[in-house]
Amino acid sequence: MATSQAPKSFRNFIDGEWVEPRGGQTIENRNPANTSDLIALFPASAAQDVAVAVDAAKAAYGKWRLTPAPRRAEILFRAAEILTARKEEYAREMTREMGKVLAETRGDVQEAIDMTYLMAGEGRRQFGQTTPSELPNKFAMSVRAPVGVAGLITPWNFPMAIPSWKVMPALVCGDTMVLKPAEDTPLSTYHLTQVLAEAGLPPGVLNVVFGDGPGAGAPILSHPDINLVSFTGSTEVGRIVSQACAPAFKKCHLEMGGKNIILVMDDANLDLAVDGAVWGGFGTTGQRCTAASRVAVHKKVYREFVEKFVARAKALKVGDGLDPAVQMGPCINEQQLQTVMRYAELGRQEGAKVVTGGHRLEGGAHARGWFHEPTVFVDCDPQMRVCQEEIFGPIVCVIPFESFDEALAIANGVSYGLSAAIYTRNVNHAFRAQRDLETGIVYVNAPTIGAEVHLPFGGTKNTGNGHRESGLAALEFYSEWKTIYVDYSDRLQRAQIDTA
Repeated sequence: MATSQAPKSFRNFIDGEWVEPRGGQTIENRNPANTSDLIALFPASAAQDVAVAVDAAKAAYGKWRLTPAPRRAEILFRAAEILTARKEEYAREMTREMGKVLAETRGDVQEAIDMTYLMAGEGRRQFGQTTPSELPNKFAMSVRAPVGVAGLITPWNFPMAIPSWKVMPALVCGDTMVLKPAEDTPLSTYHLTQVLAEAGLPPGVLNVVFGDGPGAGAPILSHPDINLVSFTGSTEVGRIVSQACAPAFKKCHLEMGGKNIILVMDDANLDLAVDGAVWGGFGTTGQRCTAASRVAVHKKVYREFVEKFVARAKALKVGDGLDPAVQMGPCINEQQLQTVMRYAELGRQEGAKVVTGGHRLEGGAHARGWFHEPTVFVDCDPQMRVCQEEIFGPIVCVIPFESFDEALAIANGVSYGLSAAIYTRNVNHAFRAQRDLETGIVYVNAPTIGAEVHLPFGGTKNTGNGHRESGLAALEFYSEWKTIYVDYSDRLQRAQIDTA
């Protein structure tokens, strides 16, 4: 709801204190469903703010890394309890700043809760290995060690879940950090930071600088005291991040784009497949790296599927996500809306048939927001740009195929490799799909979205660079292996030489 009061101003969080940005510049945080609703002003941080934050993280590292992991984990457990108590409040404020419907923002906060509990448990489970030495009277083992100061850069589409994916494993591993959230959704990261401070996180362990990529993100990448960088965002920006980290050999994790697909076989439960395609394509307004922007359907059931899918897409109610009747919210900002509109026009130019949507929604309840119609292209050629490039909006391209092998070729014929799904009752097809789909995540009889925090999350090809978020895989990035040998033979023993 719009207000005539002066907007609230927020500050950066550095060394346990909320501090003004050095340059005094701010960025508006507006409601994408109602742009007249100015939520707050946040800092437009610059290199000098990042430098102070890194100094605080570096100073805190010496003590934090020596804090026993179970003690670090107790702070996370308390934070999870606070998040649980405030779930509804934070979900509502997230819908206001990000736009997705309330059911989804509740899920976003719940994901942060789940991740925080999961990593709290890992405080007592950072297991290494012990193994027999090849020499007598010698003990061999490995342990996890923290990496140092982490630079974390997060996107706007999951403004509490994704920061938790990075912050919580880094904390439990003993790293300190500087976090830069997306400038479109800073409030949710503010809430997460406040919760951790209330839970007892020592000053300097987590530092937050608000701002845009050039102003606050780039200085994180180039700062010599940042030891590792984790970035979630577009492949284009991810390439810049990788290049910036390479000269100093910074440990670098990239979670980037996707062009995900749902395969619908002729033996599929068609109604279930339609449910999955609607949720996969239009959940979060298609603004997910795992969104199902392609649906390939066997020709035997193609027309039936298209009829049901289009009817469901047409019926979706678009509007303010705080309205319980609304099923799809706005695009995050005008720039993203314009991108969606360009791809809608491109699809038409390429010869794809628009059967519903294709336009900006204006007037009435949509007059002050960044809304686009749920859009379905049918009879698409898999080589069309709308079938190859990530759109990050409510556009789904439906592609016909004749055989399972053709479906696999369509699925794998893109530069991304994040998520794929198959709907089938044929166990042979299901297992072949699991094996042969070139993605980091495969779903059977479920859509391409719906990751669980205790399993690895990430992709192949232009989606990622080999690291994974979530689950135990996250510990691999935020810690390093240290191998230890203890020789109690009281004499010189030379491995390999003295075993001959």
